[in-house]
Amino acid sequence: MASADSLTVPEAPALTDVPLPAPATGLTPAIRERLAAAARDADVSGEPDRPALALLRESGLLGLALPYEYGGTGADAHGLNSAVAQVAQVNASASIMLFQHYAVSRRILEHGSPALRRRLLPQLARGDWLAASAWSETGAGANKKHLSTVARRTPDGGWVLDGAKSFTTSAGLADIYLVLAQTEEPAPDAAPDTGYGSAGQTFFLVPADAPGLEPDTSLRLTGMRGSATGFVSVRDCHVPDTARLGPIGAAASIIAGVRDSGATLGAVSVGLAEAALDLAHRHAERRGLLAQQAVRHRLVEIAGEVEAARAIVERAGRRTADDPGIATLHSKLVASSAAERVINAVERMLGSAGYVASNEINRYGRDARAVALMGPTNDLCKELVSLPWNS
Repeated sequence: MASADSLTVPEAPALTDVPLPAPATGLTPAIRERLAAAARDADVSGEPDRPALALLRESGLLGLALPYEYGGTGADAHGLNSAVAQVAQVNASASIMLFQHYAVSRRILEHGSPALRRRLLPQLARGDWLAASAWSETGAGANKKHLSTVARRTPDGGWVLDGAKSFTTSAGLADIYLVLAQTEEPAPDAAPDTGYGSAGQTFFLVPADAPGLEPDTSLRLTGMRGSATGFVSVRDCHVPDTARLGPIGAAASIIAGVRDSGATLGAVSVGLAEAALDLAHRHAERRGLLAQQAVRHRLVEIAGEVEAARAIVERAGRRTADDPGIATLHSKLVASSAAERVINAVERMLGSAGYVASNEINRYGRDARAVALMGPTNDLCKELVSLPWNS
């Protein structure tokens, strides 16, 4: 478990003292099987998928986003998207936890002080710690414009955080949270609107056992039921200034840079679409339907949708577009919509078999719908793509 002492910089260990894990090469068949079983169990219980988290730690995938010098394997955005899609094929809730861990790890790598990176990144790379984002909150809207969570300076130079976050993935499972807070009122002549976040907001890294931080996993979702998506409150929560990530008031610019990374939630949708297509093929083979031309042609059409979604996610991850940020936003829009169409088409192919509650196509459909609602939501993605047209 992370502790407040973890953010105290002077005792940061030398990197040579940190044992490096073996490079992750992907999911073994055994881990895939166990992740799939964990997904089925969590979908029924609605409880946080702790077995899946243990398997992610075991797989070595938690270190993919970080360079070798910190104990990671140095994967680029394409590699991260591939790993997320691979996990989403068998356990979408686990893939969301993995995606959030990657996102926070990379933000620390890009914006953390050298001492903070030395302190935190080896533990994140080894999988000793799981990281989570705590940005959303009731009333702030999808674009995080009107935060009620505030951070105030204390006489000792630290900060005290007060507020409540909602729809935080890995709530209660994470060892450290990246919390978005308002530290100052935006000036009238603040920087131009980026569409996501606003001036005067700052990021803080808050350990799970920091006094005043309380997770609440009582939220019951229809999809991603094992993702431990819930509430996180920070009440009179004191952190040192070394817990601050990036300059004061600069969170919006950090958020704006996230989309340029090429890592995309569209990868989760690709994994779900691939899982649905596999299910359709197994059903057709089992029922002897592949002899029917209409069935074969329908499967080809569905496979084409999956290929198109995979291609746009790969393009985002490779960052080969003229504007990588716009390509990343499009990848989420296109892949998430494609996944829902694919799953609906497969559900119709299954006929009455798909109407049975235990059929996995129903979980895929509920999980796929959740991706469109995750930040930036699909509606916000459209706004972010089109916002520059007004200038």
